Amino acid sequence: MARALRFLSYAMGYACVAIGLFHMLAGNAAVPGAADAGPTTDSLERFLGAIFAGYGLAWLHTARQRPIPPAPVRVLSALFLLGGLSRLLSLASAGRPHWFQLVLMAVELALPPVYFWLAAADVRAHARSAQPRSATTAQTPSAAPSAPPAGPLPGDG
Repeated sequence: MARALRFLSYAMGYACVAIGLFHMLAGNAAVPGAADAGPTTDSLERFLGAIFAGYGLAWLHTARQRPIPPAPVRVLSALFLLGGLSRLLSLASAGRPHWFQLVLMAVELALPPVYFWLAAADVRAHARSAQPRSATTAQTPSAAPSAPPAGPLPGDG
């Protein structure tokens, strides 16, 4: 599960950076059905593209840590979920968007529970690898000689 978390965190990071940069460069043309939305929406789209690229960088920063800390995974996942819930709000208040926006909404609602479930997987894996393999292994004397006792021995006086 730790590998899945690391893979998904890197995938999310790189995808968000790429999508954000695309929106920064293309503006309205990056949004299906919004090519004629005007300069105000174009400005907003490019700004939000930069923010989304930064969000992706936060995922990449999190994915590079050893072990991956669960708190930022949960926060970043909650933000992604909030984006999906915002799309639901838009669907209810403004109506049905372009079909691709519905696909994005489904991804934004489906992935966060997976990240929440995996959030502590890497920490658990590191904790298991740091523990002795068994009680008998932990009690086996080492082959290295023990250190001499500290201080003078009785009778060395």
